[in-house]
Amino acid sequence: MARQYGVSLPAWRLEDAFRRVLARTPAMVFPGATPAQARERERTWWRSVVRAVFRAADQMAAFADFDALFDALFAHYAEPGAWRAAPGAVELLPRLHATGRRVAVASNFDHRLPAILDGLRLTPLDAVLLPADLGAAKPDPAFFAAVAARLATKPIEALYVGDEPEQDVAAARRAGWRAVDVATLATLGALPAHIDALEETPAP
Repeated sequence: MARQYGVSLPAWRLEDAFRRVLARTPAMVFPGATPAQARERERTWWRSVVRAVFRAADQMAAFADFDALFDALFAHYAEPGAWRAAPGAVELLPRLHATGRRVAVASNFDHRLPAILDGLRLTPLDAVLLPADLGAAKPDPAFFAAVAARLATKPIEALYVGDEPEQDVAAARRAGWRAVDVATLATLGALPAHIDALEETPAP
């Protein structure tokens, strides 16, 4: 997409810049914002991030029309086709629901996420919870407390499944949750049995 607007950079440089920029950018938390205001502020947040990523990758990058590029990127990543579900995820959710468990997605992403999950057939879900809804973002313990409150459950009764060792797993444990790093599972299909084993083990 960037090439269409006059900038050509290796993917690895953009990926590296993206990780560095995200690590230093405040989360999408907008206290007091209405839903409409939050959506607009999320978009503005992403515009700043994308601009910073290209500058971090190449200070000399000069776009013919940066706003047109950003509009294209924002629309692209609102589409389910821009994403891939982890292998086994589509089959996993009905299995978890069949056991009577409630299943939610709690993410630092934005308002585009529910439609993306629906398009990827990642259903059924009891909730999709975002920083704009909760007033906090991972790894803040307030994020996990707000998720538990929304799901009407106690942290000790909840399990967070994630792929970021610090922001997901360690942060959830600090908030009093059990947590599973998906990298420790052979496949997502192994998660229900893993949950059963955890429930038979006293919480720390």
